[in-house]
Amino acid sequence: MSFTESTQPLLVPPVLPDTSTRRLRVAQGILLLFHGTGFLGLAFSQDPAFYLQFVPLNLLLTALLLLAFQPDRSTMFAVFCVVVMAVGFFVEVAGIRTGRLFGVYEYGATLGIKWLGVPLIIGLNWLMLTYMTGILARYLPVSGFIRALAAAVLMVGMDVCIEPVAVHYDFWSWQYNLIPLQNFKGWFAVALILQVYFNRTEFGKRNPLVPFVYLLQLLFFFGLSWFIR
Repeated sequence: MSFTESTQPLLVPPVLPDTSTRRLRVAQGILLLFHGTGFLGLAFSQDPAFYLQFVPLNLLLTALLLLAFQPDRSTMFAVFCVVVMAVGFFVEVAGIRTGRLFGVYEYGATLGIKWLGVPLIIGLNWLMLTYMTGILARYLPVSGFIRALAAAVLMVGMDVCIEPVAVHYDFWSWQYNLIPLQNFKGWFAVALILQVYFNRTEFGKRNPLVPFVYLLQLLFFFGLSWFIR
């Protein structure tokens, strides 16, 4: 071997970042931008109405990004999504008409177009929360029913953070301006039923974006609740 050949540097191809990791970082950045802008606008703006008009869009964007990272978008998963959205929506219809499930309340204008007195986006919100908390509970090394209980608790925990913000910004309003304990009991009961259904439906139950979205939304609503007191 000649001297020239022996000293010629080896051409090593550059190490490219993993595509899935880059996609995840981009999605997290988009969500952080939307939630951060919304937080600053609602907390400090003199005209929060401008930012409130984007609430349905933010929910829709978050849901689409979550679904983009769902590895198994099979027919069974599609059926699960439709069933949970339908159950969530019509539970709310029954709730506002009877006042027996969650207490006496009505929806405001912030969440957009309504049907039967309930914003259409509400079904999607039930799906997102059921899906995220169900996946988070799968990190627990416990039986399926205990996971369902844990996921239902996570759903109620999110609702506790959402309620003061939702009332303040006219997502919905309660009779006598009081959030009843019945609301959280009703939420837990419906959430538990949906989580049992989640556990019994066969589809891939992992999503790398879920922990980030749940924590981001938790911080978003918890943080806003401090500014409106």
